Amino acid sequence: MAEDNKVVAELREQFGKGAARKIRAAGKIPAVIYGHGTEPKHITLPAHQVGLLLRKANAILELDIAGTSELTLVKDVQKDPVAQIIEHIDLILVRRGEKVQVEIPVHVEGAPFGAGRAELDTGTLLIEAEATNIPERVVVSVEGLEAGTHILAGAVALPAGAVLLTDPEALVVAIVGPTAEAIAEESGAPEAAAS
Repeated sequence: MAEDNKVVAELREQFGKGAARKIRAAGKIPAVIYGHGTEPKHITLPAHQVGLLLRKANAILELDIAGTSELTLVKDVQKDPVAQIIEHIDLILVRRGEKVQVEIPVHVEGAPFGAGRAELDTGTLLIEAEATNIPERVVVSVEGLEAGTHILAGAVALPAGAVLLTDPEALVVAIVGPTAEAIAEESGAPEAAAS
């Protein structure tokens, strides 16, 4: 696991909206750690550092809480819908080697054959993977595929150790042909006048 995922967290004893506002004003984010049958642990995290780490889906944070190391998976991030400021984070305790279920984004690469285009039908796949080895995304290549081609979840290559939990028959990407209007525009043919 990368060294840059290490974050120093502080235990917090003040709760409620007023306390949360003060925490955010101090450049920190209120968070709660759940899991493994333990009592929820209320902490604060450094906003700037954690904001950068959250750019990656399913971020794993190695927290240092008063000298104790806790490995956590980011489960939920609540943001202000207007300002896009992180208001709260829910974390789940994980152990090295433990398997977790996560949704990972699908990234489409390449260009289909001719005037075809790729339409992403399923933006994420549910997989099971080792907590410390969660893939950032899966890549689906549509290079040279013809219109009418469908790529199902079961055909998507997953990283070693990952197991697909999404229905293997779920449509992920469809290659569609150009519309009649697009063909007419491209050929410069005038559209038939309605009578």
